[in-house]
Amino acid sequence: MSQEQPRRDEQLQQSRRNDDEQLETIKYGDIFNVSGDLAANPIAPEDARMMASAETRVLGQMHETGPADVMRAAAARNVRVGLLSSRDISDVAKSQGINISETDVPGARVVTECVAGQYLDTTMTSGVEMPEQDVITIGQALEAACQMIGNKPVEQSDAAAIQAAEVCATGNNAINPGGLGATAQAAAIFNARMDRDEDKIKLNYVLTEATEKLATDKAVSRQDVEGVVSAELRNNPSMTTHPGGVAASITAAARLNEGNAEGVVSADLRNNPSLTTHPDGLAASIIATADLNEDGSGI
Repeated sequence: MSQEQPRRDEQLQQSRRNDDEQLETIKYGDIFNVSGDLAANPIAPEDARMMASAETRVLGQMHETGPADVMRAAAARNVRVGLLSSRDISDVAKSQGINISETDVPGARVVTECVAGQYLDTTMTSGVEMPEQDVITIGQALEAACQMIGNKPVEQSDAAAIQAAEVCATGNNAINPGGLGATAQAAAIFNARMDRDEDKIKLNYVLTEATEKLATDKAVSRQDVEGVVSAELRNNPSMTTHPGGVAASITAAARLNEGNAEGVVSADLRNNPSLTTHPDGLAASIIATADLNEDGSGI
């Protein structure tokens, strides 16, 4: 009996540790690709209500499986297990706010959703200024990224994604001297030697008027998504893509093109989480689109 008692005590302690782990709040960093104070803040009910209100105001309704919907589910769980009250609000949302913005690019509108200035989601919807345009091209998707994060210093992951996008657009694996890929690579190398961000070359220097800088252009396809996302992930030590960046814009454009090509967005895409730069969510999106196009045909 004396030998069994320590074992039972150890099992009881482990059970209590497991219960404590299960009672941890769901934080922003558990779901979204965010950092700093925001990542450590629990998702609170008032946060979710603020995001739902912003989505309704800007987009006309709260999008199923969008940030507001995901935040509402997380907040409900935090309340259900007794860790938050139904009227709680996170410190970052209270002090820095929640907002949604829209940016028009030729033939499309880029929508970003932010908490405390950090992107949670980037999507692309059909534009209203050019109804005759049926698809979004790679050049236009790059220009959308430029408008979203143009002030971001060019990093190796950005350069790799831009080069991959240029290869997809031109069909030529060789680096075009003076092209987007070569310019982005040169900028990334230069920036690696600089200590201060203000001295670094920004993405808007590379991607402004990207459509005109490409030798040829084409509609974004699901195969382009795989190449660009893979390039950005491989060249980022954290193995994530940047919210609102090149991979995010290419992915959003491909999903929009899929909807335009088929007349409606497929049920699988409609029910998948909206694009985020969290690795799990991004991988799920890539797998879903790849499964829909196993024969390798373009959009």
